[in-house]
Amino acid sequence: MIFFKRAILLVALASSSMVMAQDKSALVRQFVDMQRPGIESLARGMVQQWSDPIAAAGAEYLHTRIPEDKREAASKAADAELKKYFDENYPIVRDKALASAQGAIGPILEQDFTDDELKQVMAWLSSPLSKKYQDSAQKMQQALAEKIVADMRPTMEPKLRALDANVAKALGAPPAGGGDRPAAKAPAKSSNKKWPARPAHVPSTSPRV
Repeated sequence: MIFFKRAILLVALASSSMVMAQDKSALVRQFVDMQRPGIESLARGMVQQWSDPIAAAGAEYLHTRIPEDKREAASKAADAELKKYFDENYPIVRDKALASAQGAIGPILEQDFTDDELKQVMAWLSSPLSKKYQDSAQKMQQALAEKIVADMRPTMEPKLRALDANVAKALGAPPAGGGDRPAAKAPAKSSNKKWPARPAHVPSTSPRV
């Protein structure tokens, strides 16, 4: 009789553990689903980042090798290619990121958070205050970035020119203004046309404040 009571108790405990595990797995799935906007933003940033070196090289070529009267047309053509690349590849990367999220994020959430902690975080993320903070955080990030650029431009421009010259010297390249190597150009303080342009639907991916 005692044996059967113990067996029943063990079955009950096992069933309870399975239910708790299922409940936590459901919470984790729900939590990851709530991260969809952030996952999509990550995918956008990755696709953009992968093309940034090409865009930067193109911008340098545009301003140093293309005659001024042909730059606008060349810039528009390059912008079109960048947009085509983004429009073709973002959906692929986005879908892959969303499909991989549960497997990549889920185990970390299950290990690092209890059921109650997951519920608390989800309640915060769903709250109007959280949404208000996220909107404000983007504005704070932009304001800080603009302030840093404005304050650091006088300091960084000569350092970047010196770096350009030192790298060229280390590589044995012709000095700026001589040979085939174009001179490094400091970032323009103002310009009517800035290329490469980030597609309108591609946000900045800098860390939030």
